[in-house]
Parts: sequence; C-alpha cells; structure tokens
Amino acid sequence: MHLPSFLWLWKIAAWSMGLSLLAYIMLAVTGIMMWQARNSQSMPSFPGFPASRGGVRSLHYTMGISMVSLVLLLLAIGIIGTLGHFGSLGHSSHLIAGLIVVFLVLISAVSATQINPSRPWVRTLHITVNIILCAAFAWVSWTGWTVVQKYLP
Repeated sequence: MHLPSFLWLWKIAAWSMGLSLLAYIMLAVTGIMMWQARNSQSMPSFPGFPASRGGVRSLHYTMGISMVSLVLLLLAIGIIGTLGHFGSLGHSSHLIAGLIVVFLVLISAVSATQINPSRPWVRTLHITVNIILCAAFAWVSWTGWTVVQKYLP
C-alpha cells in the first residue's frame, strides 16, 4: 500500500491538533457567552457575528462541527500512521487517550443537538463532558508528544 510520508502525516496531525484546541477554546468562550445571555438581559457580541443569541449559537455550532471534523481527521491519521509505521495499533497510551477524546467529542456533539428546555439534564451533560474533555485533551496532547518523539530522527 502506498502511504504518504509519515513526516507529512505528523505535520497534518500537528495542525489538526492545534486547530482542535483553538476550536475547543472558542467553544468555551462562546458557550460562556450563551450561558451569560441565558442568565442576563444583555447579549455579549463576538466580532463578525450579530449580537444575538442566534449569532453566537451559530458560531458555537460552526466551531463544534469543525472540532468534530478535526478530531475524526486526527483519528484517521493516527490509525494510518501507526499501522503504516508499526504494522499494528496499541504501542502507547496515546491510542486510549485518543479514543477517549473521540468518544467525548461525539457525546458532546450529540448532546448539543438534544439540548432542550424540557430536558435540562442534557445541557448539564454537555457542559460536564466538555469539562472532562479539557483533561482528555491535555492527556492526548502529552501522549501525542511522546509518540512524535518516536518519529523524529
């Protein structure tokens, strides 16, 4: 099988991880803004988006879709790169950390689509999963750095 250069895959993964973390931070900021809007009469604005709950919500959803896409791209790169380089999976705790991040991101995304005033527990689930996701991102970043050290000469 003809695979791309592993260094090229590492570069794509590094950019994807950086952009995933940026999306996570933007999701936290816009999530806090929506929480503030729910608990007050004024809506904070975000540059380039209308000062309405719908504008911030739109940005929040856009960043969420972006983060899900980037995390799934990272999963694919990790599987392809590891299988291509080692011939099998499970050489470090990075696989477990990555799968946990993917799982948490997907739970967060699904729960986001289910938030409804009649189901307030879903919002609590969404927020709790995203707080846990912060620790999982830190773990996968640390284990990823150790994996990258194997690829570098």
